[in-house]
Amino acid sequence: MLEFGVRDPELAYRFRPAAFGICERDGLIALVLVERTGGRSYHDLPGGAVDGEETEHQAVVREFGEETGLVIEPRELVLRASQLFLKSDGEPVENEGGVYQVRLAGEDAALKIEDDHTLVWVEPTAAVVTLRHESHAWAVAKWLRARR
Repeated sequence: MLEFGVRDPELAYRFRPAAFGICERDGLIALVLVERTGGRSYHDLPGGAVDGEETEHQAVVREFGEETGLVIEPRELVLRASQLFLKSDGEPVENEGGVYQVRLAGEDAALKIEDDHTLVWVEPTAAVVTLRHESHAWAVAKWLRARR
């Protein structure tokens, strides 16, 4: 499995199973702009933690809805990766899981509950340099290359 980020041996990283998706529409891909105070906002692929007994597919469907209001169907696995990072509150986390190509099946505004997440549609090559996590950028680049 690919590992992204630099492990600080002084920190204890909380392991967090996670799943994310790449959703394309009209040549653009869905990202979420996550608003944080102090100018620390960033872009992520929609997705997040796998809760309880969820599968990665179930988690990415739920997270997509909560963050964007989009209804998606997971398709092919693009990449499995581990991403080390510090959350906005400073907690060290290791996300580990899949990034999936997903199909846009519809929209349901009632699903969106994360007010600090805003759906934005971005040209894929711009997303590669915009995304916060290296694993997300790598997944988008891999997805783009496979489409040639």
